[in-house]
Amino acid sequence: MRASTISHHLPTGPRLTRIQVNASPYQRGVDFSPLAGLDPGNAPLDLVSIADLLRNSFVYPPHSIYRDAKVAFSGFDPSTDLHNNPTFRFPFRTTHARSESHASEADTTALTQTYHRLLCDSVKQSLAGNRTPWLMQSGGKDSTSMAIAIAEARPDTACLTYLGGTEENEVASARFVARKLGLRHEMLVCDPGRAYDRYLAMLPRMPLLSADFATLSYADLATEVRLLGGDCIVDALGSDHYFGAPMHGRDHMLRLLSRSLRLPPGLFRWPVIRNHFELCFALATLQMSRFERFFPGSRFSDAEVDELYGWNISARSRQRMETFRAELAAADSTEVQRIIAFTLLEAPAMGKGMYAAKAMGLRVAYPYCNAPLRDWILHRVPRDQLIGPGGVNKLLIRRHIAGRFAELPYVSTKGSFRFDLRGLAKQRFDQVYAFAQQSRAILPGVPRWLEVHRRLLDNKFFASKFYLLAVTLPWLASRSNLHPPDRSARPTPITRKP
Repeated sequence: MRASTISHHLPTGPRLTRIQVNASPYQRGVDFSPLAGLDPGNAPLDLVSIADLLRNSFVYPPHSIYRDAKVAFSGFDPSTDLHNNPTFRFPFRTTHARSESHASEADTTALTQTYHRLLCDSVKQSLAGNRTPWLMQSGGKDSTSMAIAIAEARPDTACLTYLGGTEENEVASARFVARKLGLRHEMLVCDPGRAYDRYLAMLPRMPLLSADFATLSYADLATEVRLLGGDCIVDALGSDHYFGAPMHGRDHMLRLLSRSLRLPPGLFRWPVIRNHFELCFALATLQMSRFERFFPGSRFSDAEVDELYGWNISARSRQRMETFRAELAAADSTEVQRIIAFTLLEAPAMGKGMYAAKAMGLRVAYPYCNAPLRDWILHRVPRDQLIGPGGVNKLLIRRHIAGRFAELPYVSTKGSFRFDLRGLAKQRFDQVYAFAQQSRAILPGVPRWLEVHRRLLDNKFFASKFYLLAVTLPWLASRSNLHPPDRSARPTPITRKP
């Protein structure tokens, strides 16, 4: 099915066109062309959305970086008016088949075979019409299972693995899988300067903005796929929504630490704290709500965002959570709340691929986002065939892989980041500082933040915040001339003590 894109021309006064785009990855394709109609005099930026990016690395759906453009990811009905009172409905409620206490080997084998068939069908459907697809192959469970299906359904697909840093190195696993399956395999080693240059080059052609912590990785990868002659990116995202997301000890600990406190930003620069990532991360968690701690990475606190703006805007970003409050209250477990968070994370996780692919003239396909496969998992597979004792996740995917590979060289512990954040800060500080100067009309406090933290960017806690600025600021600098900031909407500035 081809995605519908709905452009609403609502009676909101002269010069104003309200746009809605259906970006659900469960559709065959996404059309961003209505955004091209945003002319220089008619495209005000959404200042609260910029605060969203700094606080959480993405814009809360259905909002976008533009005040008059809304984007319908999963949970939002694109046929309704998303500009006034948008409604979110959690789309991944499970009605799993009744679990058997002792499933027979024949039962589990049949489930695995059905899963393989449905995934192969999804690959065929997703890649219909593409001649040279490339699989973004991380070497983990999801991409390995995807590669097995691709080897049968589209063996002309090549595999590309990104080595973003030493914390997470699954290249050996990815290469072994690809070669065993007879698929071409290439590797791209992260050079943060090259990736940033590629991002800046595609920026004028990107329809929307995400500051996901893999945005620069995808800019690097999409450019590489185009240079290699590819016409489509295959991404193995989307399975977490319906396979389940069991909570583990670390997840429960972070939830207990999340207290929505407001600590002074200067606390993190104390000598005993500033060089310790884990301590900085724990203190930052104290400042987050329990739901927002589900979002990955180290981001700017509410107090910091208010300082960057020079006025109190963080509360407006946090208020956008009200759209999801009813579904969170109806959730019958913390795990379901976490999956609701994953549903919101479609906006950055899949948006980064959509936006980069659009800029490079590529398609992006998400075979796991296939309705028959999703519905079969949600409604036909017993839960104990998905999640095992001790919270072992994705049992069905693990069995699918075990049918082809006895053992894979997975890394024992995965890192938090898939990009060389500290390397970016070392190589591109002056460039980002220049963008900060150009964006002072919107974020007057950013140059000062960069000056104060320049010597602290070897700590990935601060380097991750630098990354958010590095992604966001050039986009603002290139488009802030579209419309002056709406100063009338600003509340009282921050009062600083002498």
